Formats: sequence, structure tokens, C-alpha cells
Amino acid sequence: MAQDEAGEGQGVGRVEAFSDGVIAIIITIMVLELKVPAADGIRNILAMWHLFLAYALSYIYVGLYWGNHHRLLGHARTVGNALIWSNLALLFGLSLVPFGTAYLGEHEFSRTATQVYLVTLILPAVGYAWLQRVIAKTGARHEAARDYHLRTTRKGYFAVVVYTLGFALTFVSPWLGIACAALVALFWIVPHTPFDRLFARRG
Repeated sequence: MAQDEAGEGQGVGRVEAFSDGVIAIIITIMVLELKVPAADGIRNILAMWHLFLAYALSYIYVGLYWGNHHRLLGHARTVGNALIWSNLALLFGLSLVPFGTAYLGEHEFSRTATQVYLVTLILPAVGYAWLQRVIAKTGARHEAARDYHLRTTRKGYFAVVVYTLGFALTFVSPWLGIACAALVALFWIVPHTPFDRLFARRG
């Protein structure tokens, strides 16, 4: 598969459009897992709290990936094999999130379900790190792009470490694993966290 040289924006635009479609389908699949209770009544809805919580957490994650993927591809300039395959690896990892979400909700945050869920979060994080590495090498090289890659690469590595730590902590309590997953989401949502400032001081 030859590198796309027919304009800088055209090939990247096709990759982004395809990715947007896949991510939209992923969110749709997740919400379809929220089955309507057979019996009427608020108690039956409240009994589904674990399903709603799993969905909400995963929705935030997929939304964060969508936004960051858009910003990342804004720095891409060419579409070659490495970018295509790293992007597909990211989408493969994201495509497993609905399964992990459903499993987590159905089994009410059990240890095994939480471990499966954390694995489905680690996979797209690794795929995103690969994609960013490719774009950092082949994309825009101006100062703003370098600063962007430096900041977000640190966050990506931090996320993988915290997910892995969360997996280990599930042997103590599944909720510690969920707390680690929530911490990563918060780290990406808040623009300037103490960790960001620590990374900045260390250059």
C-alpha cells in the first residue's frame, strides 16, 4: 500500500472520516446494551445503576478518544502504512470497549469483569500511543506540534501505567481498579493537573 501523496489533507481526511464513523458505531452499540427493564417502576430502573455507571464511564472514554484523535490527526501530513495500521490498531481496541462495558455492567463490577474492562481500556491506549508516535515522526514539525506531542505523549504513558496499576489493585478491590480508570479520565478532562505541572517542571 503506497503512501498517499495526493495532497496533504485528502488522505488524512479520509482516515478521520472513517474513524469518526467507527467511533459513532461504537457509541451506538454501547447504548443499545442498556436494555429496558421488563417490569415498570423506578426501582427496576435504579437496579440498573451498574449498567448506567459502566456506560457513562465508557462514553466519557470514547468521547475523549474522539476529541483527541481529531486533534492528533490535525498534525498529520501524509498517510502511509504505519499511520493506517496504527489507526486500525486504535480502532480495534476501541471496538472492544462495548464488550468490556457490557461485561462490567452485567456482572456488577466483579473482579474479573473489572479486569476485563481495564484490558479493553489498555488496548486503545497502546494503539493511540503508536498512532501518535507515527504522526510525531511524519507529521507537522513546528513548535506547537512538538509541544502538543510532548504533553499528550506523557499523558498517554501515564494512562497505561495507571490502567496496569488498576488491574493489579483489583485483587484488593475491584473498585480500586475503577478508581484508577476514573483517574485517567479526569487526567485527560482537566487541562492542567498536578501531574501536568510536575511533568512541565521536569521538562
